[in-house]
Amino acid sequence: MKYTHEINNNTVILRLSGDLIGEDNGASILETVTDHINQNLLNCIVDISDVRYINSSGIGVLITILTKFRNKGGEVWLVKPSENVKKLLIITKLNAIFNIAESETEAINGLVNS
Repeated sequence: MKYTHEINNNTVILRLSGDLIGEDNGASILETVTDHINQNLLNCIVDISDVRYINSSGIGVLITILTKFRNKGGEVWLVKPSENVKKLLIITKLNAIFNIAESETEAINGLVNS
């Protein structure tokens, strides 16, 4: 799995691609998230449109990201999950916990209006 991150309008934007299965990248992503939260960036958009597969460790990474931001009063939006990932979110009922958008613009608007 690969990921990039950037800051846009005081929001952390993570772009993930490949298979989100925890591995070494999970710890690296969480470290990046913690660094940004320590800089008082409290909102995050996670673009998972290029994620093919998520296992339980990958779900744990997403839940940890959500928990870290919400504990500081922030919010997390997932952007454009694939059909397979969308089904997993529904089966695990995480679609009721995460905000899910079809585009980064929709997610940004959701953050602005929340």
